[in-house]
Amino acid sequence: MARVTARRPMRRITPTGAVQRPDTLAVEEPLEMRIAGESLVVTMRTPGGDIDLAHGFLLSENIIGDAADIVAARYCAGADDEGRNTYNVLDISLREPYRPKPRTFLSTGACGLCGKTALDDVRTSTRYPLPEPTPLVEIETLAGLPAALRAEQSVFEVTGGLHAAGLFTAEGAPLVVREDIGRHNAVDKVIGWAVRENRVPARDLVLIVSGRASFELVQKAVMAGIPVLGAVSAPSSLAVDLAAQSGLTLVGFLRGPTMNIYTGAERLIESRVAAAR
Repeated sequence: MARVTARRPMRRITPTGAVQRPDTLAVEEPLEMRIAGESLVVTMRTPGGDIDLAHGFLLSENIIGDAADIVAARYCAGADDEGRNTYNVLDISLREPYRPKPRTFLSTGACGLCGKTALDDVRTSTRYPLPEPTPLVEIETLAGLPAALRAEQSVFEVTGGLHAAGLFTAEGAPLVVREDIGRHNAVDKVIGWAVRENRVPARDLVLIVSGRASFELVQKAVMAGIPVLGAVSAPSSLAVDLAAQSGLTLVGFLRGPTMNIYTGAERLIESRVAAAR
């Protein structure tokens, strides 16, 4: 399997002078997913957790509903110049024949569809409508989850170049954390883990992401039936619109004791001190 980090030469400039030394970087390589030998999508990702990534992506795009829909997922024989397998092509066999629609995938920030069309796509295609108003999560518990996520980011620790996503119980127990060069891939990897562990719909779990909350990440949470999404950075306007329409609890700027609750506040239990302010 390909490495998740690589060493490259670098010249570092500091106030005390310059030094030439190798730097540790996060690896970025393409992964082509095929269904029955036909190319479906190519995504740039950090190698590792590719099977989970495929499960999460296919669920997010409404191609599968659970792990039983995938019969097999195996790497194709693809070799580099030295004859070694690149592990960059994954062929997936589905239980039912896949018939792609004229526009296969749900819209993202780059696809050019209008906001209403994007919202309707998710609303009409999700198999797992979100529950109301469970689970209940203590504000203090939610506040501690970014630090818990950060503690599991081993590759970020040495590269500074990866996003992370994690699934936690409503009581704050970590279940799975994944890192990737792409924030959407990190989310697909943890959702794929949940699919393979038969935890989807994940109606009792909380998803935490290390960066911003885009429409695409909210879409993935809704498609997996995850009711609470917390992001360290800001959400987009369309992300908030989708969260509101879908009944998802969306929290942004989740940084220690401070946070912005955009939608679904009924799932969050505030302490008496916070509620009185």
